[in-house]
Amino acid sequence: MIVIGESIHIISRQVRAAIDNRDKAFLQDLALRQVESGAHWLDLNIGPQKKAGVETMTWLVNIIQEVSNVPLVLDTTNVEAIEAGLEACHKPALINSTDATLERLNTLMPLAAKYNANIIALTLGSSGLPRTIDSRLELVLEQILPAAAQYNVPFNHIFLDPLVLTVNGNQGQAMQTVEAIRYFKQACEPPSMTTCGLSNISNGAPEEIRPLINRVFLTMMLGAGLDSAIMNCLDDELMKILRIIDSGDKSTPESRLYLSLYNSYVIGEQFDISTVDMDNPKLRDIARTIQILQNQLLYAHSYLNT
Repeated sequence: MIVIGESIHIISRQVRAAIDNRDKAFLQDLALRQVESGAHWLDLNIGPQKKAGVETMTWLVNIIQEVSNVPLVLDTTNVEAIEAGLEACHKPALINSTDATLERLNTLMPLAAKYNANIIALTLGSSGLPRTIDSRLELVLEQILPAAAQYNVPFNHIFLDPLVLTVNGNQGQAMQTVEAIRYFKQACEPPSMTTCGLSNISNGAPEEIRPLINRVFLTMMLGAGLDSAIMNCLDDELMKILRIIDSGDKSTPESRLYLSLYNSYVIGEQFDISTVDMDNPKLRDIARTIQILQNQLLYAHSYLNT
């Protein structure tokens, strides 16, 4: 799976200050730490940057390329800043992102074609976020893929994103998102890529349980066919999930449980927690998180303690 490091994000006060003050040492260190932790690509989120977007994105791309040669993800709603970043990139970049409205598709697909770039396409239409798999797939088939074909963007340059919603407040959407990934992989030939903003699933949850929710959700999404994720690669336990699945590691009870969960989703089945040793506290916490994400147990911040 392609790991896209999420840490260079304007929402972080430290990152915002570093961008505003042109503190390249801080940002270069953050980039290198992500690459050393396993990031294959780096997301560069500068926010809307309506006034200084072009200069900011160009500067940021250049200073990251001074210390790393991994591909970059250009994350802003400012189209001019995206094009400036595309011009500065040494390798084909990933545009983050277009939605499924004609205005954005007709603006950003030509840029993807012009610069041989990849592009994230959100299943978000003019009427808002679809609530079902079918409505997400409809946007892919009727809006996103036809626009890609119109502008000669190869389907395997499209990274379809079903939009991950928080389990705290949108609990039923977790399974819709997982299954959307499975359907996206079958929508065209060659298959489009798939991606998501992984950390969105745990937004609003207490900080101490967010990593566990992220780990379990990543495992389910990988089983459904997820190709990439914008994620916190500085979280060692999260990165360990990828190593467990890649290697088939069965050395611990936890790794065996994660593998079993992954294998259930590979064959399109929800996981049956009746096989889990609930007397083991770590396994119990994983199992209850699976139940939360499978919408079998009502989410509450204290769900691990009930």
